[in-house]
Amino acid sequence: MHKAVEVVYGLLAVWLALYGLNSLLLTVLYIWARRRGRQPVSQPESWPSVTVQLPIYNELHVVERLLAAVVAFDYPRDQLQIQVLDDSTDEARVVARRVVAHYAQMGIDIQYIHRACRAGFKAGALAYGLQRATGELVAIFDADFVPPRDFMRRVVPYFSAPDVGCVQARWAHLNRDYSALTRAQALGVDAHFAIEQRARSQAGFFLNFNGSAGIWRRDCIEDAGGWHADTLTEDLDLSYRAQLAGWRILYLPDVHVPGELPPQFDALRRQQARWAQGSIQVARKVLPLLLGSDQPWPVKIQGAIHLTGYMVHPLLLFTLLLTLPMVLAGSSVSVLVPYFLLATAGPPLLCLVAQTERGPGWWRELRFAPLLLLIGMGLALNNTVAMVRGILGRQSEFQRTPKFAVRNNGDRWQDSAYVLRGTRLVWCELLLAAFALASAVLAFRGAARSLAYWLVIYALAYLCVAVISLTQAAQARRAEATRGSVWSFHRSQVRPWDDPVPGQEVD
Repeated sequence: MHKAVEVVYGLLAVWLALYGLNSLLLTVLYIWARRRGRQPVSQPESWPSVTVQLPIYNELHVVERLLAAVVAFDYPRDQLQIQVLDDSTDEARVVARRVVAHYAQMGIDIQYIHRACRAGFKAGALAYGLQRATGELVAIFDADFVPPRDFMRRVVPYFSAPDVGCVQARWAHLNRDYSALTRAQALGVDAHFAIEQRARSQAGFFLNFNGSAGIWRRDCIEDAGGWHADTLTEDLDLSYRAQLAGWRILYLPDVHVPGELPPQFDALRRQQARWAQGSIQVARKVLPLLLGSDQPWPVKIQGAIHLTGYMVHPLLLFTLLLTLPMVLAGSSVSVLVPYFLLATAGPPLLCLVAQTERGPGWWRELRFAPLLLLIGMGLALNNTVAMVRGILGRQSEFQRTPKFAVRNNGDRWQDSAYVLRGTRLVWCELLLAAFALASAVLAFRGAARSLAYWLVIYALAYLCVAVISLTQAAQARRAEATRGSVWSFHRSQVRPWDDPVPGQEVD
């Protein structure tokens, strides 16, 4: 039994190290790609028709901001159709309909589309709108994004290549400086978009449409089988099916579209859980197709690592749980594990290199890297639970990440009725923190002192996420005692269309 535990423990450590080493590989590929650059494309003689799809669900605080940005696109009006795909069940529906009517009266081709039921969630809304779309291309923006005025003119020309099925822009941040939490998140998002996406794109590996701030060729969507609602990450699913069908996805690192980072930690939990469960659902669905395809083996291997990337979290959790019996048994394997874990330097290196693109003073953001590390490790239990649901094939409701339209430090999200009420997992995280600390003490007293330092980091990680959750939950409870409805929170914003206006609606 002791030997079996040693073998499992060692295999988990090696498996975890492989993901870290892959981060190092992507960093090297990124440096190579940055030197090569991308060839510019010329403007088309005639601009193709584009349908802009805006899937929203109870987005009272941000829907007006989104629509104001989209109607301001510098693109031929006769070639642009806007669809507001609203599945809302609260006052957001009233506001969205009024705003759409306001712009429609100005002569803008904009439609308000409301479904009687939320079948298929976001994927269902996109598919429903596609049936009524007139554009050759389909641009998609989530409610928390604010695309720049020249977005279309900068992205559409890349579709001059007939095999390009999708073009993804880079996510930027509206509220990076709001708090330490948003700054830490920004480091992680920057690492993904600045390095991982660019490296995969330039190396010819499969990459993914990130669900927002991108444009699809309609023929590509239909050729790949359309939007499917059987996973929680419909964007990742369609991306792989499209590339397996022979289409290319391009990534434009120089086109930035700012979005809102979750200021509430429990909102980040929900977002991460959805991505974790959805990614493993997609892996179950398309990984066998990828491995059985005629793609080169480097593409297959990178695709497998990409689709199973959230496996890092159960690997972290199970490695921790097996540490105590290994330490008590005085196993020599536990002494070697820290050297395997040196590969975890890969993700921090991603963050460091990504920040160099910010120009002078980029290094100041690195002071939030320790917080990002603790959050990433501390979310292991949260994301493992989500992945287990995905592995077991359980279908879950698409739970949106609430947005609060906060940008400056003084803005408050605690006054919104969209605030999440916390999770019971926080108590399990406190127990894991105590477990890790106790294991660290035993390791330090025994022969595995080098392992004790890693265990202390584990303890700090679980303690960190639990304390943030509990602190914010207390803030939200205090605000709940004094706030009105979500509608009254929103009414404090200035809008030029408060008077009721008949709106367009398609059910």
